[in-house]
Amino acid sequence: MSTRTPIRKNFSLQDARREFWRHPSPWMISGTLVAALTARIIVGDWQISDALVPLVMLAVFPFFEWVVHVTILHWKPRHVAGLTVDPLLSRKHREHHVNPRDIPLIFIPWKALFWILPVALAISVFAFPRIGLGLTYLTFVATLGIVYEWTHYLIHSDYKPKGRIYKAIWRNHRNHHYKNEHYWFTVTSSGTADRVLGTCPKPEDVPSSPTAKNLHAIGS
Repeated sequence: MSTRTPIRKNFSLQDARREFWRHPSPWMISGTLVAALTARIIVGDWQISDALVPLVMLAVFPFFEWVVHVTILHWKPRHVAGLTVDPLLSRKHREHHVNPRDIPLIFIPWKALFWILPVALAISVFAFPRIGLGLTYLTFVATLGIVYEWTHYLIHSDYKPKGRIYKAIWRNHRNHHYKNEHYWFTVTSSGTADRVLGTCPKPEDVPSSPTAKNLHAIGS
């Protein structure tokens, strides 16, 4: 059950870093990153596609975030053949909306990473024409993963925004949690996929949602 987390005054970036590394998912993702990067360096065979793949992934990532957020994290439980289809990621995300300041709920559930990371590894091995390119993909997937975890954690922590870019990202995601859960689905950027896909309105033009902390009005 979620408990209220007291607001910590004068919470510094160093405090945020210490808290961040107390949770399992950053270690699991960063471990994958180190292993993938080490293997990539050992394999060698650098080609121009090793620069193109990260550029494409970087361009696609805001849309990937948007799709995952809308279709999986905001999944409404469904009953199929007498069974309730309600994935772990969806359940934990509903809990996250109930109490956005509950720190463990900010992170990707570590149990989910036990299948997410092997799937990413399988893609790197079987979906690319050479192992070097697959390892480039895996290295950048892990990089994006750790950036996502850090950004999402920092937004929900007591660290106050300072830079213009971070302020925009911070405001974008907090509008999603505290204004209306039907908009502002990207986490690591603002005004990217949301703007293209029509979910980045002016906050003053959107009514406050009564279900922002109770997705689908079904509780956590």
